[in-house]
Amino acid sequence: MSELLLEIMCEEIPARMQVKAGADLARMLTDALAKAGLEVDNVQTFTGPRRLVFVADVPPRSPDVKEERKGPRVGSPEQALTGFMRGAGLSDISEAEIRSDKKGEHYVAVMEKPGRDAGDIIAGAVPEIMGKFPWPKSMKSGNSPFRWVRPLTSILCVLDGKVVPFNVAGIDSGNITQGHRRMGRGPFSVTNFKAYKNTLQTKGHVILSAQARSDMILRNAKTVCAKAGLELVEDIGLLAEVAGLVEWPVVILGDMDAAFLELPADVIRLSMRTHQKYFAVKDKSGKLAPNFVVVANQEAPDGGIEIAKGNARVLSARLDDARFFQAEDAKRTLASRFDELDGIVFHQKLGTVKDKTERVAALARELAPKVGADPDAAEQAARLAKCDLVTNMVVEFTSLQGKIGRLMYESEGGNPNIAQAIEDHYKPQGPSDSVPTNPVAVAVALADKLDTLVGFWAIDEKPTGSKDPYALRRAALGVVRIILESILNIGLTQVIRKLFIRPINMPGTIEFGDGSGYGFGGLVESYAELYLTLSGAGYGGPESEKKKFIVEYSSKPAQNLLTFILDRLKVHLREQGISHDHIDAVFALGGDDLVDITNRVTALGVFLSTDDGANLLAGYKRAVNILKAEAKKGALPDAAPHKGTQPQEADLFGAIGIAEPLIEKALAAEDYAGAMTALAGLRSPIDAFFDGDMLVVSKITAERENRLGLLMKIRELAGRIADFDKVEG
Repeated sequence: MSELLLEIMCEEIPARMQVKAGADLARMLTDALAKAGLEVDNVQTFTGPRRLVFVADVPPRSPDVKEERKGPRVGSPEQALTGFMRGAGLSDISEAEIRSDKKGEHYVAVMEKPGRDAGDIIAGAVPEIMGKFPWPKSMKSGNSPFRWVRPLTSILCVLDGKVVPFNVAGIDSGNITQGHRRMGRGPFSVTNFKAYKNTLQTKGHVILSAQARSDMILRNAKTVCAKAGLELVEDIGLLAEVAGLVEWPVVILGDMDAAFLELPADVIRLSMRTHQKYFAVKDKSGKLAPNFVVVANQEAPDGGIEIAKGNARVLSARLDDARFFQAEDAKRTLASRFDELDGIVFHQKLGTVKDKTERVAALARELAPKVGADPDAAEQAARLAKCDLVTNMVVEFTSLQGKIGRLMYESEGGNPNIAQAIEDHYKPQGPSDSVPTNPVAVAVALADKLDTLVGFWAIDEKPTGSKDPYALRRAALGVVRIILESILNIGLTQVIRKLFIRPINMPGTIEFGDGSGYGFGGLVESYAELYLTLSGAGYGGPESEKKKFIVEYSSKPAQNLLTFILDRLKVHLREQGISHDHIDAVFALGGDDLVDITNRVTALGVFLSTDDGANLLAGYKRAVNILKAEAKKGALPDAAPHKGTQPQEADLFGAIGIAEPLIEKALAAEDYAGAMTALAGLRSPIDAFFDGDMLVVSKITAERENRLGLLMKIRELAGRIADFDKVEG
């Protein structure tokens, strides 16, 4: 095997793009080489602020390929022979072999393709890959049409110490790399990966591995904090980002004015993290300390004293702004800002944030009894939840929406439950985010997400493919997680349909993409009316029948939305490790109570993991196969089964008689484990029914019909719990 080393250098690559770029380079180059017959081994990739690196063991040459192509029969028309020779690259038909098979003699072209040198393959593959590299954003440099994330500076490509020559955007490949801009620029000539890595680290002051840089930053940051009697506030996301910003990380502990600690801790941490890429520091009591950790990209002669001072000045300016914004915001109550929400457009077709807030407040009040919350508190929390969007602090620190509102309301001496709901109503904002647990927060969070989903369904702005600009999948998954983790037995069908026709009285004009509009006489009465108007459905009947028409017509988007939410539940359950066929078996029964559906799926999985469950499933499958075969003959009976003429029939009939009321009682109590246990009581009589000397499909009509009737009863009983036809096995 030969060692391939490829380094693509350019101006600074955004940290957020580096990891994926390294993975894309490895995937694309490995695939391209494999397609050409080079199966690579020991692939490694490295990423940094200015370089993507690929290293792998590559065969020195692709293998020779012998390919046979079957042609027309001997004696075929000249036109057929000419086409065959052209496709096989033959100059005369005599160059083909003649072979015989069952259909007679025919021509076979034996084509031998010699292998190619790895260098030639690589020289063709790399420029092609770079030309179609999937950067999220790219740019041109100079007059070349070539695009890259930032302007290219050099390309290093060596195979067993020799340069693989090619050119990309006017830059020739070579064996030269560069080190740190200030501490070891180079250039450096290298012949293999070991020398490359060692030279960069010892002479070029570049740590090639992002993981090594990350480990170094974390270790040194903890050390400098410990020496000062402090503790680092760890931040995995920030650590990964900073490791992508520096080539030679130098950790420095800085100081800030302790007076800034009067600001909310979240504001300080966010300002450090977002604007400056600093790590926060806490004292032994766990409170924020007047310090920060900055990671420089060079070693300073004074040990970083001036770097720390400079960064402290920048941070002070940021925090001074925050302190001013906080003081200005404190001059007014949170509630006094409610009317200002009318100045923020939620969506051109769905009105302003104030319009949405009014709808959410009404819905939160309705949902409150279902989630164990006080209706008055839920309504008030919903009306206050968005008010911090117009504060100076949230305008400056957008990600603190909700938190700033909670802090302001708490400073006013407000109800703690309402304060918690103001912050938590956005949750969960992702799969790793927690869900609200306070009942008032649950009511507001559910109302907010459901109103968003129904609104966007009403204007037909649903996610398509991978596109979801309004994060509706996240909102639906939030609904799923809140309902499941709060154990809320809510029938979503009724809730969603009611939301479509409930009064929303949204003022304004609906804007269309072509600039035209539709006037609603000042008010949009309901989401259903909005949906009907935008879908072009007219109503020309009597006014007394209009509401009925709207209810019936809007049931389609309501059902569509319910299906969307149930699909999110399926995704959630699969992510919990539940088998897809178990999920399908329960979903086939329908239903809109997410907790009930989840309990069924869980109970089914537990049941089928037992010997009784596995054996009963096998018996069920056997019974169903017989029924399917007989159904094709039109031979399934209508009469109810009885104990029959054989002991196996009598035993199964008796077991069914015992199991049926137990299953009904368990299902009524939503005791799905109990229903499965009752169904398991049929295992032994089913085994005996099939494994004895009795002929199930008897030639005697009365016997056959009774035995098929017993199998139909088994299928019907099992079908009350789940559709076992969908269970694999």
